[in-house]
Amino acid sequence: MRLLFVGDVVGSPGRRALASLLPRLREEHAPDWVVVNGENAAGGLGITPPLAREMLDELAVDAITLGNHTYRHREVYEFLDTEERIVRPANYPKGNPGRGATVVEREGRRLAVVNLVGTVFLEAARSPFAEADALLADLKGRADHVLLDFHAEATSEKVAMGWHVDGRATACVGTHTHVPTADARVLPGGTAYVSDVGMTGPRGGVIGVRREQALERFRTLMPVRFDTSHEDPWLDAVLIEAGDDGLATGIQQLLVEAPAA
Repeated sequence: MRLLFVGDVVGSPGRRALASLLPRLREEHAPDWVVVNGENAAGGLGITPPLAREMLDELAVDAITLGNHTYRHREVYEFLDTEERIVRPANYPKGNPGRGATVVEREGRRLAVVNLVGTVFLEAARSPFAEADALLADLKGRADHVLLDFHAEATSEKVAMGWHVDGRATACVGTHTHVPTADARVLPGGTAYVSDVGMTGPRGGVIGVRREQALERFRTLMPVRFDTSHEDPWLDAVLIEAGDDGLATGIQQLLVEAPAA
């Protein structure tokens, strides 16, 4: 099994990078599944139904994960309840729109996609560790492979989650901080891990924001409107390989420069 996971798609530069590079990545790596984190797809914050449908239907993405900007746009609430191929953090309040895990099937094989948010510098209703335990127990026997997108700020919390699910998930990949980390590996129990996949968007800014705006905010501490940068777009992803036992055999980082707009 080969799984391509694409890191946080940021604004229109990220969407264009995904659309232009995904066909080539499919041809080069022949992934069985493609999962994308889309929580920054709409102007750098959140996602909307049309943008989600573009990924799911036009680009044939198998599932979309989200994060702390899930509810930025109210028009997505009903979509989260009705579209099973998109997941939001499972440790948000249970009555909130959407679901925290889903199982997508192709040619008789089943991939479970789980989304959790960290609690260090971010907000959640429940511990992601206890929530992971509950979800993995519920998914046992219902999926052949399990992908966990852990959307968290602190690398310590991400590393801890990797060890926590080692041997119980095919992969635990970190998102949210938009900078790819150099620690991709398969843990001893057979779980592919990386602290952060990175972002699919403009490296010429500051984690996706126009750099002059970010610098003004840091220099002055005054409120500054943030806009998505359009400079130097890249696609950041990981390619995960796993056996029929549901455990990973390899993880490879893919950092690909996108064509200019």
